[in-house]
Amino acid sequence: MLIGELARRSGVSARMLRHYDALGLVRPTGRTVGGYREYGPEDIRRIFHVEGLRSLGLSLREIGRVLDDPGLTPPTLVADLIRKSEERLHRERELLERLRAVDAAEPAGWQGVLRIVELLHGLGSHSAARRQQAVLAPGQDVSMPAELLAEALLAESDQNVAGALRWALARSGGDGVASLAAGLDADDPEVRRRAVHALAELPGAGATAALTAALADGDPAIRRHAALALGARGMTCAVPTLVDTVVQGPNDVEAAELLGTLAQDAEWSGRIMGALVDALAAHPADSAARMRLTQAFAEMPGTVALGTMRKLAHDDDRAVALLAAALVDMFEERAQ
Repeated sequence: MLIGELARRSGVSARMLRHYDALGLVRPTGRTVGGYREYGPEDIRRIFHVEGLRSLGLSLREIGRVLDDPGLTPPTLVADLIRKSEERLHRERELLERLRAVDAAEPAGWQGVLRIVELLHGLGSHSAARRQQAVLAPGQDVSMPAELLAEALLAESDQNVAGALRWALARSGGDGVASLAAGLDADDPEVRRRAVHALAELPGAGATAALTAALADGDPAIRRHAALALGARGMTCAVPTLVDTVVQGPNDVEAAELLGTLAQDAEWSGRIMGALVDALAAHPADSAARMRLTQAFAEMPGTVALGTMRKLAHDDDRAVALLAAALVDMFEERAQ
């Protein structure tokens, strides 16, 4: 079969067939009287073998080795191809994410594009100092993609870099709440903690809703930080967790102050007092918890807690009684 006819039947161009011949990959076994290439059945079979291996991503040199070296086993070659394909896909995914980050930032000019690329390179550094420097570098009026910052924050284990990312996220002008909220579903509690810390610094209903969901987290530190952030926003759904925080600590002083602020609402004053009294009754032998609860009563507005503190001034726990008595004296002096 002459080269022109073979090209038509096989779909391999005559130019490529000549290239195969020049490389020694597929050489026609015959020549016509006029010197034209003439391919026999074995030559045609070899061409289809070449094309099949090319479809797997092998280079022409690798194909030549496969066809001419019977010792080169398929598992070895296929494993190498898989590794190379995975590396190529990884590079392509990185490029895709980089392009998406640039597109999300909507830079006005090439300086903006370069700033985002610089940030991406910096965030990929093994050096915490380099990552922090990349985040804090002058922005040149370029808004950083909030989703990129949020994803970097969730993956960041260095506290200083995480702080810089939270700062940049708050200033980004974008909405990274969705990415941070997704971090609350992570299996790793450290990722969830980073998410709730960042959400606490973001305004808006979306962040508040995500923090409210975090009140059900299995990690007490996450529940505590979510409650403190919600309490500061005036959200009464945080009251049970704030009371638990007073009992358990740490952050009991901050939790007590927030409960006092929330109790200024007449509708919630009685509920909060009731929750604190119930907590006191639930820990009759825990002196440290009772001390913290006594201090929390002192944060209640007006004289709401005065009757309870007078009773505590006669508590069986001497430390609690002394503290309550001192607080009662302070309240009575103020009243005078």
